[in-house]
Amino acid sequence: VQLQAFGGGLVQTGGSLRLSCAASGRTFSDYAMAWFRQAPGKEREFVAAISRSGTNTYYADSVKGRFTISRDNAKNTVYLQMNSLKPDDTAVYYCAARVATSTQFTSWGQGTLVTVSS
Repeated sequence: VQLQAFGGGLVQTGGSLRLSCAASGRTFSDYAMAWFRQAPGKEREFVAAISRSGTNTYYADSVKGRFTISRDNAKNTVYLQMNSLKPDDTAVYYCAARVATSTQFTSWGQGTLVTVSS
């Protein structure tokens, strides 16, 4: 599956952004989806994940209560609604896909930059 993430930008502390990730090439509902991020000088870290049907969601403690992951299987798109943004949220955000039979996220989007100014 091919993934394309977009929606990043510059926002002030406390602001909101919604990232989108459009999938193509395979049956979208066959994939669990996730968002990861990588801040400058840091390793990539998990942000949020959602099951194939959208029933189950998972969050890193650092974003719990502020970020919401969702998906629209009819539109082949996964979203990340980010509220109450902090400077520490500044990073390149990547969407990723995992088939049910795998424990690894093997398809990755190109990343979209989110910058939160203080």
